[in-house]
Amino acid sequence: MSESNKETIVVVGKIVLISVVAAILLGITYVPTSVQLKINEENSRVAILNELIPESNNNFEPVEGAVINEDGDREVLYYRAKDASGNIIGYAFFKQQRGSQSLIIVAGGVDSSFTTVRGMNVLSHEETPGLGAKIIEPAFRNQFTDVPLASLSLSNSGGSIDAITGATISSKAVVDALNSKISEIKEAEK
Repeated sequence: MSESNKETIVVVGKIVLISVVAAILLGITYVPTSVQLKINEENSRVAILNELIPESNNNFEPVEGAVINEDGDREVLYYRAKDASGNIIGYAFFKQQRGSQSLIIVAGGVDSSFTTVRGMNVLSHEETPGLGAKIIEPAFRNQFTDVPLASLSLSNSGGSIDAITGATISSKAVVDALNSKISEIKEAEK
């Protein structure tokens, strides 16, 4: 065997060895990292729900559906917010809705009598910067705090929510997400 072939084999062997060690280290760190990621995600969800219905003091009972997700857990459809005595004081939820550019993920809350929207928060979107992206700004979000459910539509349709100028599709997507999920919860809680 020539000297250059031996050098090539040594270099390839070193690369394979480095790759195997890197793969093993990645595998070792994946499991604890993914567990911590789930914990952080759940803590984040609870914090968002507490912003919507603060008097629940972290007391949210998940209502699960029949669908099982990729982790083997049942999908959470919505949450029952309860007071210290265990009485239902409202419902909180997460909803995906198609916006102008992509999916918008909205968190929302409604009181237990389904008469007042408690609030709304946009968790994720890819709407147009400077236009649809304004759905995350307080000026838009604050319109949803304690708004009567009967008025949960855009003002040009007789409601009390002012659309963002130049971003009616994004504004309507948020309103539609809230209305559709609240209707779904109301039907399920009958």
